[in-house]
Amino acid sequence: MPAPHTTMRVIAGQYRSRPLRSLRGMDIRPTADRLRETLFNVLCAGDPAALTGTIWLDLYAGTGAVGIEALSRGAASVYFVDSSKAAAELIAENLRSLGIAGGAQFVKGEVGKALRQWEAAGVVADFVFLDPPYRLREEYARTLEALAGLKLLRDSSVVIAEHEKRFDPGEEFGALRRYRKLEQGDAGLSFYRRVAS
Repeated sequence: MPAPHTTMRVIAGQYRSRPLRSLRGMDIRPTADRLRETLFNVLCAGDPAALTGTIWLDLYAGTGAVGIEALSRGAASVYFVDSSKAAAELIAENLRSLGIAGGAQFVKGEVGKALRQWEAAGVVADFVFLDPPYRLREEYARTLEALAGLKLLRDSSVVIAEHEKRFDPGEEFGALRRYRKLEQGDAGLSFYRRVAS
């Protein structure tokens, strides 16, 4: 297995500037620091306390960088899921290195199954971030459709999909509609919310 190398950091909050580990190769493609900073600037909209007490789902979590950033900025809990054993070990290592003992739960397995488990457990998320390996384009529609059909979201919840700039994940999935799209470098972020039926 390739050796871990540190190329990322926590942007802001309690763990600001602390390093996060990543792994070369495989399907782990961490959200770049700059894109992560843009994402959280949009979500916080100038209010440093905007994420305090929020619940997050970090799907296809990879290094866990987005969920860890949310915890650093005051999220109450983050539910991570990834099917990769390497990702599971990496997220555990990153949480351990920051001394995060509470507020984080990890499921190693398929995203759809994890979503159904969380729904059965009564989890309702304020924010959902999904970042499948770019080559698995069909995962976007599958996951966004699942989120639209499950009771995991409030009306105010925001779902964010990171994707290649040249790939459009889609405007609408059931009750979920895209309301904003940002592009930075080769990556894009699509933001979705539920609309009243």
